[in-house]
Amino acid sequence: MEKMKSAKELRSLSARLADEMDGAASRVRICMTGCRAQGADEIRDALAAAIADEGLEDQVEIRETGCQGFCARAPVLAIEPQGVFYQELTPRHVSDIVTKTLRDGETIGRLLYRDPESRQRIAEPDEVPFFKGQTKRVLRNCGVIDPTKISHYIARDGYAALARALFDLSPEEVIKEITDSGLRGRGGAGFSTGVKWGFVRSAPGATKYVICNGNEGDPGAFMDLAMLEGDPHAVLEGMIIAAYAVDAAKGYVYVRGEYPIAVEHLRTAISQASELGLVGRNILGSGFDFEIDVIEGQGAFVCGEETALIASIEGQRGVPRPRPLYPSYSGLWGRPTNVNNTETFANVSSIILRGAGRYAEIGNERGKGTKIFALGGKIENTGLVEAQIGISLREVIYEIGGGIPRGRAFKAAQLGGPSGGCVPEQHLDLPLDYDSLESIGAVMGSGSIVVMDDDTCMVDTARFFLSFTQVESCGKCVPCRVGTKRMLEILTRITEGNGREGDIDLLVELAQGTKDGSLCGLGQMAPNPVLTTLAFFRDEYQEHIVNRRCPGGVCEALIQLYIDPENCKACMICLRQCPVDAIEGGKDLIHVIDQDLCSKCGVCALVCPPRFDAVKAISGGPTPARLPEEDRAIVRTGRKSG
Repeated sequence: MEKMKSAKELRSLSARLADEMDGAASRVRICMTGCRAQGADEIRDALAAAIADEGLEDQVEIRETGCQGFCARAPVLAIEPQGVFYQELTPRHVSDIVTKTLRDGETIGRLLYRDPESRQRIAEPDEVPFFKGQTKRVLRNCGVIDPTKISHYIARDGYAALARALFDLSPEEVIKEITDSGLRGRGGAGFSTGVKWGFVRSAPGATKYVICNGNEGDPGAFMDLAMLEGDPHAVLEGMIIAAYAVDAAKGYVYVRGEYPIAVEHLRTAISQASELGLVGRNILGSGFDFEIDVIEGQGAFVCGEETALIASIEGQRGVPRPRPLYPSYSGLWGRPTNVNNTETFANVSSIILRGAGRYAEIGNERGKGTKIFALGGKIENTGLVEAQIGISLREVIYEIGGGIPRGRAFKAAQLGGPSGGCVPEQHLDLPLDYDSLESIGAVMGSGSIVVMDDDTCMVDTARFFLSFTQVESCGKCVPCRVGTKRMLEILTRITEGNGREGDIDLLVELAQGTKDGSLCGLGQMAPNPVLTTLAFFRDEYQEHIVNRRCPGGVCEALIQLYIDPENCKACMICLRQCPVDAIEGGKDLIHVIDQDLCSKCGVCALVCPPRFDAVKAISGGPTPARLPEEDRAIVRTGRKSG
């Protein structure tokens, strides 16, 4: 493909590539990003070998895609046009896939998704509940195209929005389209994207910049990762359109260095776009110039804050700076700079290509379009989810996510990363939009959702998330540096059984002071897990402090494990698995845990068959250091288990 010099050439190329893209009789779409960790490389190689052995090379295309979303069932692949979705694969399944499905057209039932309620096997991907409840706009190409081939992106209307912006719209009209669409920043703050672009365009100065913030650092978040790995051109196209709108000639994608596949795919995409005249000088013959570089971050969570990110690009220590002035007026090297996150840029092309009105048809009054969520924790269907803004948390967890494993009850969900808030059961039907979540002290954030069941200790949860933000604090401002440390000390003390009267009031005071006085969003939002768990689970704090009891049975200092003599079947499973030999007993003899030796690792509880339910956790109250002597005597005298 040669460099294109007009929008007409792009349209002609897109039409030709669309005809060629799906030319093979069968296409095997296999995730080759996240699924690599589960052995996708071996499956791909086995597929290629088996297809060659059957002489099907001219009839079958193996398409290496980005994340298909259903991470809980990795490795996965989809076969078209048969419309078959196979999951939880291993190389030993490949021979049957090639001979039965690709050669003979048969569906292999045991490799299909099984609905947990109906027990029916489902072949069609769109009928799998995890996919059925989603609305894919931003992720429309992820898992469908090969992200290393620009031809695949162009064949699906890629860069058509850029051509429309350059030749049919003025920069002001582009900004109006983005503003009218209702697109809000997907990085957490939810500020109007079009308004931000307008600020940058109106700011004085001949040199301006555009930055894509791909410094995704939230534990459990992988939305940016999936976009940059699975559809990098969508992000680049959004950046170029933004640059045209704000009159910038240079842009940077700031991406985590821990994302090597994303970095590789980004650099490949920029190189390919440059060769075709879609980035660089005189883009599509329009006279507009825009260059893009990739900057690898060094792992600092605080560099997700835009002023700290800018400092990092400049070669300085990544710490926030006071605002105003905002980056829109004084950003990179003191010049007006537009900073949006990865998902925000990925929304731009569909707005420009199809219009603001069509984009705004979904969502609600408090947010338009869709939001990508990384669904994890105690939930059946972990993975990447794109749903309309305004969908309820209940729908995400129970319809798309498949509910809580092992019949446990839902307790809370941490939304928006470590600085987000914990949403309890009473708010399961709250719509997932910026303002609704803010009204209960939570945030949309970048979109991570960590689900917790009724075995969770909410005090320990607040301690866990605060420990992350405390370590990641840059330390520049006192409220964040000291406030997070003091709150963490109190939470740690409470979980260790040393809570004091007045600790709850002190936590609230420290949390509010940290929120009000911190320089950047990290410190301002770090207390959210503390404040929301206090708001909705204050009784658990009281139990820890007053009764020295952990209702969730999580805080090690407050629990003891014991074996119920009535339930013990003397199967010796826990005895053999105990790593510290703390369990006494024998074949047909009930078992006893020696509390002096027990490390409280919980292995015995994990390996005890659920039907026995013999291993119990006691938290607080008048618990003995070990079982009474008469019960221990059962073991010594050889009394058999009932």
